[in-house]
Formats: sequence, structure tokens, C-alpha cells
Amino acid sequence: QVQLVESGGGSVQAGGSLSLSCVASRVASGFAYSFDCWAWFRQTPGKEREGVAAIDSRDLITTSTDSVKGRFTISRDNRKNSMFLQIHSLKPDDTGIYYCAARRERTTSRCADLGAADYGYWGQGTQVTVSS
Repeated sequence: QVQLVESGGGSVQAGGSLSLSCVASRVASGFAYSFDCWAWFRQTPGKEREGVAAIDSRDLITTSTDSVKGRFTISRDNRKNSMFLQIHSLKPDDTGIYYCAARRERTTSRCADLGAADYGYWGQGTQVTVSS
């Protein structure tokens, strides 16, 4: 059973940076090559889970929301079954629980256009808190 494990969340002041990681555990090395899409979602109280960045099997990187363009950088290392999210110039609005998600089924859509329901594998989430 594939398990996604996030790490790297924390509390920072506005303008700071964080590096989030997601590792697919309990699988053989290179299993992540089978993921057609990896993505980061975030959720804040009272709101639906929002996709913030996604990367497909060809390493085509897309962001899902304009508010993170230029500040969030997603990357993946399939050999290490890992995905990363570099976050710079953090804002209080970036506060939330950040979830790693993965999908194995091939899609002709942009990974960033897929919703939470389209991803079959999820991590437990890591909290990011940005103070002003």
C-alpha cells in the first residue's frame, strides 16, 4: 500500500521561506515513475482543498492558482519517490494544511486542472503557518 508522507511545514513570518517534501513510502525505488501527476493542495478552515501546484510525468510544471505564481516551485525526483515544494515570500494567506497528492492513471488534462477527487493517493498533511 503506497503511503505519502509530507514534512517541512512550520511557523514562519511573512516574507520567509519553507521547503516541503513528500515521499512515497512502502514502495520500491522508482515507483514514482508510475505517477502521472503529483500535486500539492492546501486547505484552510471553512474552505475546500485548493490545488496550488502540480507536476506531470514529463516534468511539465504548472501552478493551479495565480496567487502562488513566482513564489512556489514544485519539483520531483522519481528515483527517490519524492516531490518537493519550495515556497518563498510567504504571506499570511498561505497559511493552511498542505497535502501531497499523486495519481497513477494517465490523463490528457493538465495536472493542475485536476481536482482533489482526481487524485487517489494522499498524505496526512503538514501545517504551514505564516504570521504577519
